[in-house]
Amino acid sequence: MIRTGAYNLSVDVELPYEDARQMVITALKEQGFGVLTEIDVKATMKQKLDVEFRKYTILGACNPPLAHKALTAETNVGVLLPCNLVVYETGPRSSTVVSIDPEVQLGKAGRPELTEFAREIRARLMKVLESTQKF
Repeated sequence: MIRTGAYNLSVDVELPYEDARQMVITALKEQGFGVLTEIDVKATMKQKLDVEFRKYTILGACNPPLAHKALTAETNVGVLLPCNLVVYETGPRSSTVVSIDPEVQLGKAGRPELTEFAREIRARLMKVLESTQKF
């Protein structure tokens, strides 16, 4: 079941972390997104702070045509791009996937022309989260 938080959408997945991470990347591609950045938080915490952390990846996803529409409507919306998704390990055979909620984020801009853009991005991100529940 997809949960809606104050600023995010999330779903628990009965898959090992690596499988869940790869599934999210594949589902993003199916929805027209590319992954521009991938941050391995576990490795970064170890390298920078010498602390152990769970398997945790931040994916920066972008759909170029939709990003172009948004940037054309509001130049400063770039601070909200790319759309971030997180995949983290919750157990040996379970993970959680979290996405920003673009309607919440772009709603703060107070620009009606961004509303349609936000709805389309949210619908695509919901499909990404839904696709992880098929397994």
